[in-house]
Amino acid sequence: MQTLQVAVAVVVDGEGRVLVALRPDDKHQGGRWEFPGGKVEDGESVTDALARELAEEVALEVGGTEPLLVIEHDYGDRHVCLDVHLVTAYRGEATGQEGQPLRWLLPAELDADEFPAANVPIIAAIRERLG
Repeated sequence: MQTLQVAVAVVVDGEGRVLVALRPDDKHQGGRWEFPGGKVEDGESVTDALARELAEEVALEVGGTEPLLVIEHDYGDRHVCLDVHLVTAYRGEATGQEGQPLRWLLPAELDADEFPAANVPIIAAIRERLG
């Protein structure tokens, strides 16, 4: 089984809230909340993929990132490698460019049961890092 390389962004606003988006029902793990990001294309760096995906999905321009963690997860029907970065600077106002609902949540408000299983370590890392 091939591993799907995914760039994931943890975008934090000035109030310490984290941006999450609702996955479309027709997508893998649909109906669950996720952190913005997407597949890293061939020949693309993770930071380039983050910038492209954030612009396409939520209309944000990335100003800076730093690595947070890397997660390997097997869902049975697919294997993913999530390369998660904390977005340290951005410009713009987040809007769901694909019609997806967005929410800004404090770390304590992130409910692991509402996210794909591979995102649970991300939530733990956010709470450890941001409180």
